Amino acid sequence: MPIRHAIVHLIDKKPDGNPATLHARDAELGDSQAIENLMADLNESYNAKPNKAWGLFQGESGAYPFSGWLSEYLDSGKDFVAFSKQAVEHLKTLMEESNLSTGGHVLFCHYQQGMTDYLSIALLHHSEGVAVTESLEVTPSRHLDLGQLHMAARINISEWQNNKTSKQYISFIKGKGGKKVSDYFRDFIGCTEGVDGPSETRTLLKAFSDFVESEDLPEEQAREKTDVLVDYATSQAKIGEPMALDALSELMDDQAPRAFYDYIRNKDYGLSPEIPADKRTLNQFRRFTGRAEGLSISFEAHLLGSKVEYDEARDMLIIRGLPTQLQDQLKRRKD
Repeated sequence: MPIRHAIVHLIDKKPDGNPATLHARDAELGDSQAIENLMADLNESYNAKPNKAWGLFQGESGAYPFSGWLSEYLDSGKDFVAFSKQAVEHLKTLMEESNLSTGGHVLFCHYQQGMTDYLSIALLHHSEGVAVTESLEVTPSRHLDLGQLHMAARINISEWQNNKTSKQYISFIKGKGGKKVSDYFRDFIGCTEGVDGPSETRTLLKAFSDFVESEDLPEEQAREKTDVLVDYATSQAKIGEPMALDALSELMDDQAPRAFYDYIRNKDYGLSPEIPADKRTLNQFRRFTGRAEGLSISFEAHLLGSKVEYDEARDMLIIRGLPTQLQDQLKRRKD
């Protein structure tokens, strides 16, 4: 992962309404194993976040100036340090207007992954801990806590510049439970949601279920294709990349690599060629689970309608082909 430019600034602010103080760095971070490790860990933490959204820049304006500054930097009209300072000043102003927000170290990193350029921006916080020194003394220690990553965004620069119709070249972490505390960070980037990840994923899964039914696939083949879909979507989510429907179709059947893709297009489900995978929706698709009052039930989704039937009127599940181990336990109990 070649890092083109990276810098860290500090916004010192407490959530008490007092003005924030900016401590800006005057030079880029030099190449080091430490910054390589930081970006690797940051990407891993960011990709694992389930509460992300995908979108695009708002039209450049006085309220949303960031995209203009980024364009100036990329067009060589402004160096990276000047770009990051201008941006972090704007972030500080928005942060001051949000009384609940807390400052932290702001990382800007322009890096390349494969043939794609990205810009990551993250507000980083520390955790207090202890460490043992070389002389075997126990001493206080501070470290970056990437598990508490709540405000971060990643811009796919290559897609933004080369695909003018894209509506998902920015991803960002959304506040949980409708919290507004992080809205200022989204406004700082100047992005708006362009793709609803959970909705798109649900539509894809509906299309897949319809496809399996239309093909009248045997249970084993249906299970295999389900696993292919979920595994591919999960692996793409893990690396922070969208699902490509043509690639998914090829993975499902190398003998008829366009069968699923053509089915989706012919039925007009309204799906984009690439969609972000929503892990929560995928996990619900893989298994149905429930637990209450000592009863725990879990089964794979594709069994519904074959080995498992749901009678909504009588609030019942009918299960055929009980596992042998469970049958033996029930028989012993009866005896």
